[in-house]
Amino acid sequence: MVRETSRMGENALNAYDKKHATHPDDHEILLGRMRCLEALGKWGELHNLACEKWSAVSDDVRHKMARTAASAAWGLGEWLGMEEYTIMIQRDTFEGAFFRAVLQIHKNQFVRAQSCIDNARDMLDTELTAMVGESYNRAYNAMVNVQMLSELEEVIQYKLVSERREAIKSAWWNRLQGCQANVEEWHRILQVHSLVLTPQEDMKTWLKYASLCRKSGQLGLSQQTLVTLLEADPYLNQDKPIPSTYPMVTFAFMKHMWKSGQRQEAFKHLQYFVRTTLLPQVLPPGDLDDESEKKRNETISLLAKCHMKLGEWMTITEGVNSNTIPHILQYHATATKYADKSYKAWHSWALMNYESVLYYKNSDTPIAPPTPVVSSPPGSPRKPQPLDATVHNYTVPAVKGFFHSISLSRGNSLQDTLRLLTLWFDFGHYDDVHKALVDGLKTIHIDNWLQVIPQLIARIDTPRQMVGRLIHQLLSDVGKQHPQALIYPLTVASKSASADRRNAAEQILCNLREHSLALVEQAMMVSEELIRVAILWHELWAEGLEEASRLYFGERNVKGMFAVLDPLHQIMENGPQTLNEISFQQAYGRDLMEARDWCRKYQNTKNDKDLTQAWDLYYHVFRRISKQLPQ
Repeated sequence: MVRETSRMGENALNAYDKKHATHPDDHEILLGRMRCLEALGKWGELHNLACEKWSAVSDDVRHKMARTAASAAWGLGEWLGMEEYTIMIQRDTFEGAFFRAVLQIHKNQFVRAQSCIDNARDMLDTELTAMVGESYNRAYNAMVNVQMLSELEEVIQYKLVSERREAIKSAWWNRLQGCQANVEEWHRILQVHSLVLTPQEDMKTWLKYASLCRKSGQLGLSQQTLVTLLEADPYLNQDKPIPSTYPMVTFAFMKHMWKSGQRQEAFKHLQYFVRTTLLPQVLPPGDLDDESEKKRNETISLLAKCHMKLGEWMTITEGVNSNTIPHILQYHATATKYADKSYKAWHSWALMNYESVLYYKNSDTPIAPPTPVVSSPPGSPRKPQPLDATVHNYTVPAVKGFFHSISLSRGNSLQDTLRLLTLWFDFGHYDDVHKALVDGLKTIHIDNWLQVIPQLIARIDTPRQMVGRLIHQLLSDVGKQHPQALIYPLTVASKSASADRRNAAEQILCNLREHSLALVEQAMMVSEELIRVAILWHELWAEGLEEASRLYFGERNVKGMFAVLDPLHQIMENGPQTLNEISFQQAYGRDLMEARDWCRKYQNTKNDKDLTQAWDLYYHVFRRISKQLPQ
């Protein structure tokens, strides 16, 4: 039920409130309101509602209210109230044993607490065994309960053994990273941690929880969490800057404002925060003690995140145009300065340059010079430039940025690689871009290109020589380490009807032969045999004669006709190898050989009568073949 009401959120609570107005004594409506308040994290309202109704309802209803009321009291630190509600939860249930364990830990009665934990674990054993047999998803909630019991035991250790505290905190953080991104489950686990850690002492975890709430659309919980961490509510003093005692929390609150629809306010607050709080805190590098060095690094990292966010927000609110591009790029360039080893920073910088290229490529707007990674002084003049300057202005920075982001990526870099290929294929024939590509290829692992082999091979016959040479060089380098990744697509390309494409593929295959001769020869043999099996001589000649007839009789293209017929005659001269080919040779070989003799005679005499004789034979063969082929 809790999960259901969480999804319904405020709408469900409003519906229950309306029903309560007309049916104030309906206990099911009361319980529904309590479940909604619990799911929304409104502990104060939930606790007040429980206190108001507790004495007025029967014991049966109290039993149903007890778990939710106890959760609210625990969330507010109302331990006496929690104890009163817990008494009404049956001892022989998991919730009864769990809440009693929490109370005993709070009282430092660790032996009794351990007994309650053992009882709760015994109750879970049967349930967990049954659910694991059904599915992981069915068993997940029970697994979370098991984790919470283990962490209650770790809370006892935390209280008793001070030397274990940092290790336990680290284990809790790592364990949470393996949990599903579920707000309710995270809150239950964090409540256990709160037995020994205040939100300020466990700020990283609570910030992660606030982010989870924000991304899940539970903005009330997000705001409540951040207000707790800030130890102040910025909405009560909207004319004043957001408190910056804890800079990471301040930044998180601005992201919450943005998500809540207060976009202009969030943007202005973030600009002010960067200018007045973060920049003055950046100490110059030097002989700093460990604590100062740690704080400096944290501030620099946060500055990079803030500038990325400023660039992202300006892109969303004002769009990509000639006025905003320099400012957005300035934000992303500053982010790369503060976080030169950050994938996100370089990705954002490269992507914005890429978007700028697309913008100017599709418009006639004069271009302002881009913001360099090391920016020029404020107020430097920016003169519009011709449209062709796109290459120098944005393509080179985009190429360099994508190479940086790909080299720093720990996950899938396919999208960045595809964008890089787009720039390569469109602008790689310019000297500056070509140089950036050559330099960048040295910085990333050769395996990265395995995911875009089809795109590279599709461009091996590009008419742009500088682009083609670099593609050939890269494919040759890939082939040295992964010849099996190239062999079949190159074999297919080597059979292309396009002479340029065929020659380009054969050139790369020739390079592969230098170190993988057997592999290339075997692949070529397999390819030829597959073609032989897939396309019979009957089909080859039927299609070839039809095309040659169209070229000769329809277009009077004698040269084109010979270009179609000569390869077919060459196949015949190479001799048959299968029973089907032997049968074809016996049936049509004499007529086709005589027709070729007439064609050769025409090439010497240029007498059209010779071609007429040849086509009488070709037509006779074509009619006989057509009768044998399926319609």
